[in-house]
Amino acid sequence: MISAKEVKVLDKNSEYFGVPTISLMENAGKGVADFIIDKLEAKRKKIIIFCGTGNNGGDGFVAARYLAKTCNVSVFLTGGEIKTDIAKNNFDKFKKHDIKIHTNLDEIDTLLSENDMIIDSMLGIGLSGELKEPYSTIVQKIISAEDKIMVSVDIATGFGTILCVKPDYTVTFHDVKQGMDKDNSGKIHIVDIGIPKDAINYVGPGELSVYYPRPKKQSHKGENGSVLIVGGGPYIGAPALAGLAALRTGADLVFIATPKRSWQSIASFSPNLIVKDLNSDFLTPRDIPTIRELFGRCDAAIIGPGLGSSKETEEAIKKIVELVIHENKPLVIDADAIKPVGEQPDILKKSNTVITPHGGEFKELTGVDLPQDIDRRIETVRMWAEKLGVAIFLKAPVDILSDGKNTKLNKIHTEAMTVGGTGDVLAGILGAFLSKGVEPFNAIRIAAFLNGAAGNNVFTKKSYGLLATDVIEEIPHILKKYL
Repeated sequence: MISAKEVKVLDKNSEYFGVPTISLMENAGKGVADFIIDKLEAKRKKIIIFCGTGNNGGDGFVAARYLAKTCNVSVFLTGGEIKTDIAKNNFDKFKKHDIKIHTNLDEIDTLLSENDMIIDSMLGIGLSGELKEPYSTIVQKIISAEDKIMVSVDIATGFGTILCVKPDYTVTFHDVKQGMDKDNSGKIHIVDIGIPKDAINYVGPGELSVYYPRPKKQSHKGENGSVLIVGGGPYIGAPALAGLAALRTGADLVFIATPKRSWQSIASFSPNLIVKDLNSDFLTPRDIPTIRELFGRCDAAIIGPGLGSSKETEEAIKKIVELVIHENKPLVIDADAIKPVGEQPDILKKSNTVITPHGGEFKELTGVDLPQDIDRRIETVRMWAEKLGVAIFLKAPVDILSDGKNTKLNKIHTEAMTVGGTGDVLAGILGAFLSKGVEPFNAIRIAAFLNGAAGNNVFTKKSYGLLATDVIEEIPHILKKYL
């Protein structure tokens, strides 16, 4: 079963991985026609197809072309101008056939009485809110029609609303849509429309374009995400890179809590970073009151970049993780924070947490070595994500992303991204998405594509001279391209 948003993700990722949406629409419409002719034995029957002006209507235009070869087909166009390019393309193809087109609402009663079968191809998964005219009038008339075979394309028009087509059959694509059952959809027939396996298994631009939380026009400073980064001390650049990446991803504010020895250097990276110095030259439990006060002003936290591994720091990390989880706010555990959390995994308590290990850090987190076999490796990551109750972003030649229930892979990156700092960039991107209210699994999916695509773009310009700062500066270009 698949949600409406995930359908949109698959459509966009199919295009990215080589199968254009116009091919998917062709396969969908042909699949509808094949089902009607072969399974419903509709040869020579009179069929009226109600087509909307979006992609659901486009599926209907394709189906009409194929059905017209053996059936008496006519089409009722339920609106004005066709809204999408691929639907327009198929409308133009459809008009070249000898198929009658109706547009007058006064004709509907006659058309319903004259035809043996009604095909509903008006509104698909994009419907928001109750039906408006002319759809409400058309659906009421269709519902009132007696002794007609009723088939909906992909999903019944009005699905999930008070006024909805009640089909005998629904021909749906790829998978059953969320909420569909026999009562609201009749007998459900699934058509494979050729979505490539890579679009199903791997992340792509679909995740970014569908799940990126676009700011509202009336929003104010701080309403689109505030991130706290706890990092630095032994290492200076890591928290700064994470902070700049969070800002470039669209977070409104970034606070960095860092030890005395590093705060001035980190502040000098950019005036856009709000940097607070802590008590000592490295993180200790004495810094927790300051961090608690800062975190009260933030929506999400990142802990780990550049902190080092002293015993006092590791003890502070555990307490800070407990604090953030107690406040029920999302958290990214990265780099030096992974090992101490692995020593006390119960503190995670099925929280809104993302952990970003590479292979060695995964062993520090779980105590197990990752298998070399990719299928066993995927299952191991999934199992530990479920056991810990977190989302895991395993960084590898093929990244594995899982929250224990859902798993995806990522191959969009370049080997040049092994350069120092790119992991900190990823942590910053993740923190930005979590601060904006994106769920952990969706956050790791979007971040994987955004970080990797930015790196790939830089590689075309800088080759193996790519730097983490280059990736940060490329993030806005990826956002502009896909949003």
